[in-house]
Formats: sequence, C-alpha cells, structure tokens
Amino acid sequence: MSLSPETPQESHMMEAPGLPRWVTLLFVVAFALVAYLLYASYSDRQALQKAAGDADKKTQALAAEVDKANARIADLKGIVEVTSQKLQLTEDELARARGFAQAIKKDQSQSDAQLRQQIGQVQQDTTQKFGQMATDLNSTKTDVASTKADLDATKSQMQSMKGDMGVQSGLIARNHDEVEELKRIGERDIFEFTLTKTKTPQHVGPILLQVRKLDAKHFRYTMNVVADDKTVEKKDKTAGEPVQFYVHGARAPYEIVVFDVTSSQAKGYLSTPKSAAAPAPSAATPPGN
Repeated sequence: MSLSPETPQESHMMEAPGLPRWVTLLFVVAFALVAYLLYASYSDRQALQKAAGDADKKTQALAAEVDKANARIADLKGIVEVTSQKLQLTEDELARARGFAQAIKKDQSQSDAQLRQQIGQVQQDTTQKFGQMATDLNSTKTDVASTKADLDATKSQMQSMKGDMGVQSGLIARNHDEVEELKRIGERDIFEFTLTKTKTPQHVGPILLQVRKLDAKHFRYTMNVVADDKTVEKKDKTAGEPVQFYVHGARAPYEIVVFDVTSSQAKGYLSTPKSAAAPAPSAATPPGN
C-alpha cells in the first residue's frame, strides 16, 4: 500500500528543532547526584567531628581517673606512715611497705603510658579519617566534572533533525559507537541491524525490513517496512536521514536510520518509543508503489 500524500493534520505534527527533553533530564539527574554526594559528604564530616568530640570527652574522663588513682596512692602512703608510727614497725617492715608502694607507683606509671598510647591512637585514627574524607570529596568533584564533560560531548556529536514525515527526530547516531551511546541514554528502544538484499523481509525488533535497492555511490537505498500487517516502501532514502512511520498504538513515530550503505549491505538501527508494543508484523501484503 502506498503512503498517502501529506495531509494538513500531518503538517501540524511538524515541530521546530529544539533541544531534546532527555538532555535536560540528564542534567537534572546529574545535578541531583552532585547535591546528594555533597550532602552525604557533609553528613560524614559531621559524624567524624562528633566522634572526635566523644574521643576528647573520653580522654578527659581517663585523665580524671588518673588523678583519682594518684590521690588514692597518696592517701595510701599517708596511711602507711601513720600506721608505722603507731605500731612502731621495724625498719624491715617499713622497707617492705615502701617496696609495695614503689610497685604500686610503677604499675600506675605503666597504666599511664598505656593510656597515653591509646589517646594518641585515637587522635591518629581521627586525623586519617579526616584525610580520607578530603580525598573522597576531591574524587566526587572529579566524577561530577567527568559526567558533565560526557554529556557535553554527547550533545555536540549527535544532532537531531526532521524525518521524512516532517516530525522532529531524536538524536541521530552515525556509527556503532554512537548507537551504543543511544542505548545507554535509554530514551528509546534501539535495535541495530545489518541487512542485505533478500527476497523476504527480516525481523528487526518488533517489525520486518526488506532491503530492495542499494546505491553505494550516492549513499541511497530503497527499503520495504512491514508493520501492522501492511508493507510500505521507503524509496531512495539517504544514509543518515531519519525514515519515519507510525505503528498502531504508538504516540510517536518509529524511526529507521541507515548510517552505512555499501553495494552489498545496509547498516543502521531502528528506534522505537520506549516499551512500544507493536503487533506481530506480516509480510503477506505486497509493497506499495
């Protein structure tokens, strides 16, 4: 069945070229990610500061315990002196008491040294955590800058244009790598293909395609599109041109872009609205003239 001439309704569907909506959405997502990462970094810094404050409080509490222990030692020494005077202990007994006091003092010194070591370790751990946090913040800034650069590169490399039905297309891929980029963006479902001239149509995503003519010199081709049990001929189309057609139930047109034409094959991709559910195509209907 042949395509009917363009009607006034179809002319109203023509849209002025503009910035694709997915680019704006990607920038919004990127900025939201930056805000989230900065908020997470701020929360980590607050947690580390609280931990440092808790460590200082523990240090002060341990120092108070040391003072209390030293006070108890002094009290013990006074008690020993008073007891020795009252009981008139012998020199040997006093020497043993002094030895006992020295042992207590030595043990206390060792405990003090261990406590100072623990306090130093806490301070060192806190310093390392702050350093790691600063490194993570720098890495986050680098990742955000890299994401912005990737978005800018994608925008500059792939452009949008009007298709053969006068409808503004999405971004147009010109090679396999850019097709992969379209898949990563995920705005539409992408089905890449390499087709040769055959007598029967070949499945590409939810439709059937049949290459009928290849003109490598002028980068042109003729192709039959089979969808909704109808066959439509797309004649003398140019490589890189969005070839558009509507499928029942889809609000936006399907698009075929052939980016490489040789004497034996055509390479390109089919772009359909996200999660488009097209009826099973049939090749029974003859192509239009």
